[in-house]
Amino acid sequence: MHAFANPARFLSIARPLTPWLFWPGLALLVAGCLSGLFLTPADYLQGETVRILYIHVPAAWLGMSGWTGIAVAGLVQLVWRHPLAAIAGRAIAAPGALFTAICLITGSIWGRPTWGTWWEWDGRMTSMLVLFFLYLGYMALANASAASGEQGGVSRVTAIFGLVGAINIPIINRSVVWWNSLHQGPSITLGGSSIASSMLWPLGLTVLGFSLLFGAIVLMRMRTILAETRIEARLRRMARD
Repeated sequence: MHAFANPARFLSIARPLTPWLFWPGLALLVAGCLSGLFLTPADYLQGETVRILYIHVPAAWLGMSGWTGIAVAGLVQLVWRHPLAAIAGRAIAAPGALFTAICLITGSIWGRPTWGTWWEWDGRMTSMLVLFFLYLGYMALANASAASGEQGGVSRVTAIFGLVGAINIPIINRSVVWWNSLHQGPSITLGGSSIASSMLWPLGLTVLGFSLLFGAIVLMRMRTILAETRIEARLRRMARD
């Protein structure tokens, strides 16, 4: 792991890996969405509105996975002081917040015809909203760190915030089990899936496609942050000369 913490070595891997994640991810996403729209049957209860799950479920998965990545990056930064850990956390934050927002928006759109309301303060929806605000708080702290000259733009306080915020992830995951709510229970578990196989395979395509795109976006952001850091360091050296 320490070998890949070297920025030059990381860039030598990230540059060619980015298109290998982006283009297959885009192809899988398009294939999954088209299949979900035109090849799968309507749900016997929810009708055509169920098709929004091909966006909603991957967005929820990536919103939660993104914060998990931030927590891992924070742990690595605090314990092993890897130079890229702070940059990784900062790079994950914006796409993680975006997918969390998409999850909230699509869930609200899905809830209107299904539940008769745009919003319900149940455990799942409220904890996802909390996650979105955690992302905003993390980005604000990271931006403040960058303005103060912290390496990678993430201070120890920001890394600790990322770790503490991870408490919300199991709450989101188990909220539909712990509290009665309008939100349906877990559809996919280790024991199997309650989703019909005809609807499950396009969902797998969109989840994988969005995940690959998420990885490509994070790599692109990390490369951008590294470039900005190098430019700032060069400008500071020029100012001292």
